[in-house]
Amino acid sequence: MAQFPKKQVLIIDATPMFREFLTEKLTEEKIEVETAQGHRDAVIKIANDLPDLIILDIETSIDDMQEFLDKKASNPNTVKIPMIVSGPKIEKERVAQLIHYGVAKYFTKPIKFDLFFESIGQILRSAFTMDITPCVLEIHLNKNIIFIEIAQGLNREKMALLKYKLTELMDKNRLDSPKVIVMMTDLSLSFVDGSNLELLFDNILADKRIERKNLKVLSLDSFAKEFVDGHTEYYGVEVVSNLNEVLNSVVESGSESTVQDIISDQILTSTGSDDEGSVEMRFYSDTGTSEHEKEQDSSQPFKIAIVDDDAVVRQLLSLSFKSINAECDLFSSGTEFLQAAKTNNYTLIVLDIFMPGISGFDILKNLQQFNIKSPIIVYSQSAQRELIVQSLSLGAKTYIVKPQKPDFIIQKALEIINGKL
Repeated sequence: MAQFPKKQVLIIDATPMFREFLTEKLTEEKIEVETAQGHRDAVIKIANDLPDLIILDIETSIDDMQEFLDKKASNPNTVKIPMIVSGPKIEKERVAQLIHYGVAKYFTKPIKFDLFFESIGQILRSAFTMDITPCVLEIHLNKNIIFIEIAQGLNREKMALLKYKLTELMDKNRLDSPKVIVMMTDLSLSFVDGSNLELLFDNILADKRIERKNLKVLSLDSFAKEFVDGHTEYYGVEVVSNLNEVLNSVVESGSESTVQDIISDQILTSTGSDDEGSVEMRFYSDTGTSEHEKEQDSSQPFKIAIVDDDAVVRQLLSLSFKSINAECDLFSSGTEFLQAAKTNNYTLIVLDIFMPGISGFDILKNLQQFNIKSPIIVYSQSAQRELIVQSLSLGAKTYIVKPQKPDFIIQKALEIINGKL
């Protein structure tokens, strides 16, 4: 049986993280990969190899690549080789002009991994194997602590990408020995997840700057602890079921720090996020919303649920949110809110903990049971450490102690809505 020649891809000027990640994935798909750094090297390799696809990564400006694009277009042997380009945001008119140079797709960085490989597959007429397991995987950095939040499931594509994102994050922020907290309280695990957990931990520990003793895993599932404790490769990694243990062993806090300061300033506030860099940890398939659709929807008002038995608080928050063109549904009881939550897709939920009837904790548990993923701000009078920890463990994005100025609450709400918390 005759064998078809392998497809070949030339990657030009990609950052180390992007280049290594693409090379690994394409090689797994039996596609030959060649790389080039600099325009002269790229022109020579294109002419000699005549690849089936060129992937060009632009760091700053598309104008810097004009000479290269002109040379490719002037050679009759290379003019028709298709290109995929990733780079900074440019005008739609400029993207249209790139078609003349054989650019089939322009991705604004950070790109969505699944859409990127879908385009490669279409050009090469090759179907890529993709794990479609629903998974939320987010990273944020505060000082020297990297927080990795995993929910819904374990997606092998995202876990493969995680290795390169961590290295990119550490390089950019010059971290020599970061502490890493993996928060996966949403996951129910069993022995069938063993290989996925190995991939997760192996990719986190692939960079030698992350020491096992500095990796803490927050999980409510007993299997995670049994798996790590029984695996010699992960000796030193600690699995805990209580956020207090993570705070005491990882977060450095002065004796004068309040609980609110420790959790809000050090855990929930980000000084670096997964949006930075070449590739996003969020995929198109997570939302099913394209960039064009996002632009169309940007004029739509936020829809916010305010759940508090204090009528004054409800009205003050409602008036404050109007300043950002938000529509507010006001609820004085948990029962009333839960009925509405089943049929309304809220951009954000502001929730009090202490209410007659159904408490805020019961509401948080019900939202998890209903699989409602709207981000939640708990806004309560209590500053007790246990209540804050319990709220965060049940899915709240942040905890704000009453009273606060409206501007502060709006700022936190926008940070959450825009994915910065």
